[in-house]
Amino acid sequence: MKNYERINTVAQKGIERKKAYLVGGGIASLAAAAFLIRDGHMPPENIHILEESQVFGGSMDGAGNAEDGYSARGGRELESRMECLYELYSFIPSLTNPERTVLDEFRELNIAEPIKSHCRLVENKGQKANFSTLGLEFEDIISLNKLVLAHDDEIGNATCEQWFKPHFFETNFWYFWRSMFAFENWHSVLEVKRYMVRFMHLIGGMNQLDGILHTEYNQYDSLILPLITWLKNTGVIMELGVQVTNLDIRNEDNEKTVERIYINRNGVEEIIDTTSEDLVFVTNGSMTENSTLGNTDTPAILNRNQKERGCWTLWENIAKQDPEFGHPEVFCGDIDKSKWLSFTVTITDDTTVFDHLLNLTGDEPGMGGVVTIKDSNWLISWVTPKQPHFINQPDNVQVLWAYGLFIDKVGNFVNKKMSDCTGAELLSELLYHMGLEDKIDEILPSCKVIPCIMPYITSQFMPRRKGDRPAVIPNGSTNLAFLGQFSEIPNDCVFTVEYSVRSAIMAVYGLLKLDKIVPPVYEGQYDVRVLLNAVKTMLGNREISIDKLVGKLLFNTGIIK
Repeated sequence: MKNYERINTVAQKGIERKKAYLVGGGIASLAAAAFLIRDGHMPPENIHILEESQVFGGSMDGAGNAEDGYSARGGRELESRMECLYELYSFIPSLTNPERTVLDEFRELNIAEPIKSHCRLVENKGQKANFSTLGLEFEDIISLNKLVLAHDDEIGNATCEQWFKPHFFETNFWYFWRSMFAFENWHSVLEVKRYMVRFMHLIGGMNQLDGILHTEYNQYDSLILPLITWLKNTGVIMELGVQVTNLDIRNEDNEKTVERIYINRNGVEEIIDTTSEDLVFVTNGSMTENSTLGNTDTPAILNRNQKERGCWTLWENIAKQDPEFGHPEVFCGDIDKSKWLSFTVTITDDTTVFDHLLNLTGDEPGMGGVVTIKDSNWLISWVTPKQPHFINQPDNVQVLWAYGLFIDKVGNFVNKKMSDCTGAELLSELLYHMGLEDKIDEILPSCKVIPCIMPYITSQFMPRRKGDRPAVIPNGSTNLAFLGQFSEIPNDCVFTVEYSVRSAIMAVYGLLKLDKIVPPVYEGQYDVRVLLNAVKTMLGNREISIDKLVGKLLFNTGIIK
């Protein structure tokens, strides 16, 4: 987006008569409301956000206290080329200084405290593993190259294990990749391609997380709270405990128009009548729907309920009305391939763990990023965030976050499946792998551990085909748009905050037909400097001959036979 295109939009005629209904209270809906106000000039009191739970923020959560324990189900990776995200936070005021923006403070933090990991991998009970290179063989590089150059239709619904040879899954590249993005071998290789292209500029620093950014606190306190505060102050109507169960969509003359919204407000069924002038934005699907929590003494129980699945059920009801609305069953139809478990550790009056991790990794809290345990049966990764991690966190409390990908396997130290473990057992396994086995009994009494099992956390990575995700604005739609991780956005990557915010801008600008360009997806793959740095990194930083390299990489790809 050029500065020439950063215009102030003109209010659409009759905008004061329009109403907007945003289904879901996650970052996509919150962002859409913000852009409806700034660029759409819609009166804030005409905007209604309907959220089924008792808190806004969707998957970007953070809650609890020092006495009972804090909990955050996870956090999305951030980097500097997320143009839509930073466009949003360039006009949202900071909570600490209204004359500054969230973006101002976020950028200052990352300049002062940049992430640069000195320990990405560990093994053998707290020993650093070699993470200096990606560990790719030339065959692996060729497979990645062919993937990047392949057309989406050619890839189809192929999985990672169908595309790559077995050696690939033992490389540092794959350990780095899956620990950052939570990919499994059976996930869509098309999504791997999108990530490869979209984040090619970061491959050179993957082994140290160069270019990854972090927030002052958890992402709810740092990003969601300022946004909902601003929206409420402007007058947006924000309702909790309101579940949208279905829409009536009239489909005539190739035009699709929402005429009714069916809701359940605190157990009472109601209908909202809408006109063609009104706008309806739906977050279809959720990676954290039906999440369950445990505690230090109790495991989290996997929720397999297929009848009450909130926004998944809503999407199923909408999808029955037209093929243009996608196929939710592709993403939510196999819980055992989309589930994993995370746990948040609250430590009071004991610095043993954090002192040990500082010595092990050499990284101050917040400046090291994710660390993965290579020989963990559960494939545990942990993050030591900047402290305090919560706004209300006392000085004598520290918070640690971890997750595992293989939750149906038995631990190395705890003889149970990860999914069956209490919070204390999860922490014991983690401490064992950190090299603190002899101190487990001393550490546990000072800790509160909250495990969380999420049935659909990687559902957005399930193998799919064109049309399985609906377009942000489906063909023929006059007043309906889809938001979030399960809408289709060309070239961008799911499982990012950027994807959700981009869907919001596309929806608002598209439905209101605003004369303003959506910030384009960053395309570093067309920068020869980015390409050469990525290839050099994949080759283990060896000296390369450009002529020979180009010939080898393009051989048998359709460009060179």
